[in-house]
Amino acid sequence: MQDIAILEARWQAILRALAGAQSDGDAAHDISHFERVWTTAKQILPAHPEAQPQVVMAACYLHDLVNLPKNHPQRAEASRRSAQCAVQALKEHDFPAQQLDDVAHAIEAHSFSAGITPQTIDAKIVQDADRLDALGAIGIARMLYVSGALQRTISHPTDPLAEQRPLDDSRYTLDHIETKLLTLPSLLHTDTAKTIAAARCQWVREFREQFIAECAGER
Repeated sequence: MQDIAILEARWQAILRALAGAQSDGDAAHDISHFERVWTTAKQILPAHPEAQPQVVMAACYLHDLVNLPKNHPQRAEASRRSAQCAVQALKEHDFPAQQLDDVAHAIEAHSFSAGITPQTIDAKIVQDADRLDALGAIGIARMLYVSGALQRTISHPTDPLAEQRPLDDSRYTLDHIETKLLTLPSLLHTDTAKTIAAARCQWVREFREQFIAECAGER
């Protein structure tokens, strides 16, 4: 496996610049998100010496070059467009040609909306790292940010846990915890990611419990 420190010294500034140039002001998918996804991927990589860290790193930084809103009708196409943009940009910086297809696949497969099954360990690591960023304290912060941007209500006024109604995270932010966030661990591929997810999911559950208790005047 490539030395991560050497890899970062050579490519990190370039990848940051490419990712930052496409920033659209979405704080849930900004350079900080890309940095976190790469940081998480570095936690997963040591257990997979067969992986290509350079591919993983490039995909972590460039996976959201085309970022369409959650409610955009072409949201499912965003990752494919991002892959195309990433390959073109990497070619201009003499990224190894033999790895471009692997980068493109990792970017295409990262998206929950696209529904593409990752076929390589590189793509699995990138997808896992990206999904972990939707869990824990960061995941809650991103959920609230996105829901605010979409003008969704925080919770149902009388039935926040959807005990007597269908879940609907297109209307109620808190419903998103059950409809998506807590489903993510079952979709992860690597053992390292599953371990991290277990701890982060516990934090999400505790947040929801505290929220409900405060609404009921119990805490």
